[in-house]
Amino acid sequence: MKQISATIISNKPTNEYPVSGRPSTGPASVIYRKIIIEAPDIASEARPGQFVTVSCGSGVTLRRPLSIHRVDNSNQLSILFAVVGNGTQWLSQRLKGETLDMLGPLGNGFSVDPDSQSLLLLAGGIGIAPLAFLAQQALAQKKSVTLLLGARTVAGLYPQQLLPDGINTFTVTEDGSDGIKGMITDILPEFESQADQIYACGPKAMYQAMAKKGQQTKKPIQISLEVRMGCGLGACYSCSIETEHGLKQVCHDGPVFNLDEINWEKVQI
Repeated sequence: MKQISATIISNKPTNEYPVSGRPSTGPASVIYRKIIIEAPDIASEARPGQFVTVSCGSGVTLRRPLSIHRVDNSNQLSILFAVVGNGTQWLSQRLKGETLDMLGPLGNGFSVDPDSQSLLLLAGGIGIAPLAFLAQQALAQKKSVTLLLGARTVAGLYPQQLLPDGINTFTVTEDGSDGIKGMITDILPEFESQADQIYACGPKAMYQAMAKKGQQTKKPIQISLEVRMGCGLGACYSCSIETEHGLKQVCHDGPVFNLDEINWEKVQI
């Protein structure tokens, strides 16, 4: 873990990239932004599923935890986020050449069995943030990667041209404005048997639906949790959750957990 002053290479909204020729039939989603940062000290040590915390200006007290979205050339990393509050609003306005006070890499990431050859990834909305790095690394190791990329409408889908080359992607929208109509959880059983390991990142409702289908899903699913954090270092216990093994801290013990070890009725996301 290192605290660094990282230089911004680019800061762009993902809606600059077309997703589909068909219009959305539902409300437009929040805007996602992708920032590419020169941060070799963090990028060289980062593993898929880990995160960084970023200081977001003098008016925002707590650092913002953000998943490491991609790592390129061992010296650049990307973060992907939705503009939903003062911290991310400040971050969205940073310019090329400016620096960010960044701490990382933090947390425990995804675990991939060396013998696994086929990975299945489920991304709900902004949940693609940590999964792109996992896909990037798995593809580099010559593994097969299938991605179920979901959103409420086409406006919320992450542009496929920003994903690593070689992913077999299926889009799913609740309103049917792109790809398969429905929920990612609806089609999970169709893809499960083809995968050696399964990974997911998305909203709490998605995880709860997956947990309810647990009897149908025969393989363990690693999920990435996003909860409110105070310090991001395991000192304040503000991100504690109840699991089968007692209280765990998302920032220190996670953010990656097995789906079936979490008490979903008591998790606040």
